[in-house]
Amino acid sequence: MMGLPLAFTEPLLLIGLVSLPVLWWLLRVMPPRPRRIEFPPTRLLFDIAPREETPSRTPWWLTALRLLAAALVIFAAAGPIWNPQTGAAGSKAPLMIMFDDGWSAASHWDVRVRAADELIANADNDRRAIALVPLSEPNRDITLMPAGAARVALRQLAPKPYSIDRVETLTAIDRFLKATGDCEIAWLSDGVDTGRGEDFVQGLGKTIGDRSLTVFEGGTSSPLALVAAENAAAKMTVKVLRTDSGIAVGTVRALDQKSSPIGEARYSFGPQDKETEASFDLPVELRNDITRLDISGERSAGAVQLLDKRWRRRAIGIVTGTTSETAQPLLAPTFYLTRALAPFADVRLADRGSPQQGITQFLDQKLPMIILADVGTVAPEIRERLNAWIDQGGVLVRFAGPRLAQAEDDLVPVKLRKGGRTLGGSLTWEKPQHLAAFAANGPFAGVAVPKDVTVNRQVLAEPDAVLATKSWASLEDGTPLVTGEHRGKGLVSLFHVSADMRWSDLPMSGTFVEMLRRVVDMSGYTAKPGPGVAAEASTETVAPLHILDGFGAFGPPPATAKPLPADYRDRATPDHPPGFYGPAEGPLAVNTLAASDRIAALSTAGLRARHATYTNAEPRDLRGWLLSTALALFLIDAIIVAVLGGGIAALLRRRAATAMIVVGLALAGLVSLAPAPSRADGASDEFAMKAVSQTRLAYVVTGNADVDSIVKAGMSGLTQFLAQRTALEAGDPVGIDPGRDELAFFPLIYWPIVPGAPKPPQDAINKIDAYMKQGGTVLFDTRDAIEAPPGENGAAQTPGMQTLREILSSLDVPELEPVPREHVLTKTFYLLRDFPGRFSTGQTWVEALPRDEDDDSAQRPARGGDGVSPIIITSNDLAGAWAQRLDGQFMLPMSGGDARQREFAYRAGANIVMYTLTGNYKADQVHAPALIERLGQ
Repeated sequence: MMGLPLAFTEPLLLIGLVSLPVLWWLLRVMPPRPRRIEFPPTRLLFDIAPREETPSRTPWWLTALRLLAAALVIFAAAGPIWNPQTGAAGSKAPLMIMFDDGWSAASHWDVRVRAADELIANADNDRRAIALVPLSEPNRDITLMPAGAARVALRQLAPKPYSIDRVETLTAIDRFLKATGDCEIAWLSDGVDTGRGEDFVQGLGKTIGDRSLTVFEGGTSSPLALVAAENAAAKMTVKVLRTDSGIAVGTVRALDQKSSPIGEARYSFGPQDKETEASFDLPVELRNDITRLDISGERSAGAVQLLDKRWRRRAIGIVTGTTSETAQPLLAPTFYLTRALAPFADVRLADRGSPQQGITQFLDQKLPMIILADVGTVAPEIRERLNAWIDQGGVLVRFAGPRLAQAEDDLVPVKLRKGGRTLGGSLTWEKPQHLAAFAANGPFAGVAVPKDVTVNRQVLAEPDAVLATKSWASLEDGTPLVTGEHRGKGLVSLFHVSADMRWSDLPMSGTFVEMLRRVVDMSGYTAKPGPGVAAEASTETVAPLHILDGFGAFGPPPATAKPLPADYRDRATPDHPPGFYGPAEGPLAVNTLAASDRIAALSTAGLRARHATYTNAEPRDLRGWLLSTALALFLIDAIIVAVLGGGIAALLRRRAATAMIVVGLALAGLVSLAPAPSRADGASDEFAMKAVSQTRLAYVVTGNADVDSIVKAGMSGLTQFLAQRTALEAGDPVGIDPGRDELAFFPLIYWPIVPGAPKPPQDAINKIDAYMKQGGTVLFDTRDAIEAPPGENGAAQTPGMQTLREILSSLDVPELEPVPREHVLTKTFYLLRDFPGRFSTGQTWVEALPRDEDDDSAQRPARGGDGVSPIIITSNDLAGAWAQRLDGQFMLPMSGGDARQREFAYRAGANIVMYTLTGNYKADQVHAPALIERLGQ
């Protein structure tokens, strides 16, 4: 209607609008306002006028108000619907719904599904058949189906994690339209052109001809994508792409292999920006652990950037056998190597000294890659260490020079001739050689060959049967320039020229940088031993491991996913969806978009079509709003007439007293209904203030006066001990009722078990269970170790233990075990072997730790603090050992003969309290050597 998304179910009723002028004429007059005349009645005789009075005119604004209310009623009767369903009313032609179901449709997939569901419902009302056409499946047969089957098929569709090529589906669409004839078409577009979008729009226009087409686009935010992640020297950066305009901000998250967050980086778009950058200023050790970048709040595979070892900044050690870096540092091999490696690696130079010391230094640091520049003879013991390091996955890259040319060394991929070869000198007929094209199956495949790089000296390899398979790069005369081979899990490579400008000008070229980048990329990817990389590159493939779905979530590989080459660097495809491929310890990452990909808005201006937006896709009935507004206008009219006629003023004068009484009664009722502050609330607030004013220990009040007095004295004694021996100055212990008091204020609750005591109500049990799950710890003490003979399977059968079992039967208790020797509870403050109280024969039980091995004697990790045990059970009567009278004397004797048993009981209490307060503090400390070693790598 007039360009607005508005329609009427009964448009003929709009004819009633022509009656508004008649209604204006009827409402333009109103009776005159009555006059008030004072009594006596005889006075009225003088004011009687024999003339005839004309009625007073109605104010124009009041008449307009009444006409507006009448017009709203007429519009409501006509059944207005905002944004009606798109199908042609009464049409019997089939409906074809085309879906953009690539990664760019995933972020608002539910909106598109809802729009398609409404189209199907509209077609169902007209008894029309429906065809669903996902544009990612060009080989899918397009068939008509009833509405019920279409709804089922719609729920089975899901966005694909890669970019789709819409053009490939035009053939199937054309074939379907020719077979069907007349057809109504709806295209649910994502508005993104990831390639060949203009070709599809032109082809679609020719294919559909004069058929009705509705294009759904806009109304939702632009999909976002991540590309070109780069781990630079100082920070990691990633580009964020979009297709629309306007100021926008967001966050990119960095996750490790276990999906644990490592960091966040904010990005911002300017009004016209289509591309921006997010950067992570993190230490290189943390950046190397990042395996996934994603945009917060954006659910699509395009908003995820997966990283593998190629994005890690490897630490590379450089050892040189020359001394020119001291005299002429800008001409030294280390200068050229550092400049070439700096963009993608962390370069470490050996301390000044002998090459043997530098190699030892880097081997001790466990670097993944070492470069030896003109290092000749290597000591036998260093050679053995280097060979072992290479077998375990190390990458050794060597550069030739005068020293290497005269040495005999087996740490090279090929056997070398002594002396080397000189090209272009005054005593030789040979001219400097240019580089030949790189082999298509070698590690340098695809690298541009510079025409201006020449080599005037090189070390030559002895010809043999496998020399060709070990050659990665050659000169135009066929002699090798770079050779390499696998050894164990590692790699050995040799550049047959020097790393400086003495033997060639290769170090000054961009090709040198790219060649080193390729070698660094292979660090950690050498999976199989063999004679040379070139021989294996064409055959090695990796199978899919974890695959992203269209929403950017990991899942198992689909049946259609195929293995890919180990050196795959392209974007994801239907055969190779995005995700991780290869072994779990060193997977290969495949992303939805390549580093050079960009996205743009898809223009559909060339189509002769009706355009609809997703935000208005849901029809909305306006009758309720119109009728409510009309009713409000009629009420306003009534109030205005009453004011103009003087009715309200008269009513107030006549009923003033009555009105005052009614108002007074209403106010009194409101006051009586207002909630009065309860004494219970006041007591609860007082309890909370007392509990949070200081750290306090708590104990459960059992109702047994003797037990409660001993426990209270014992908890007070432990609190005093903690103040004397530790930095904790806790407040007085608090007795609690689990069913009534708030438990979250206390880190530890001591619960003495009274044999035969009734089981607490279920509400109290539920509060205890919630307290334990939220990080609190309950210490149950049956206080019966001296009378607890072991029963079946070692279980005690004392009355106290039976009462405890009844309580625990309603709690979600984890698997328990006696406190192991290496548990963090044994070392949180004091080093203890057991936890005695008044008795020393009972065991202390905590939540079981996971075993690394099944053998009982296996060393088990000190991981108890990773999650504090929510429950501790003992029978040694700890509170009885801690209890003191006011005069300082102990209330109960100890059962053992050890004079230090009470001291150890206090120490056990201190360890338990510190365990509940500090958690994994001590557990982390025992791992400090491993953490330091890892950071050193």
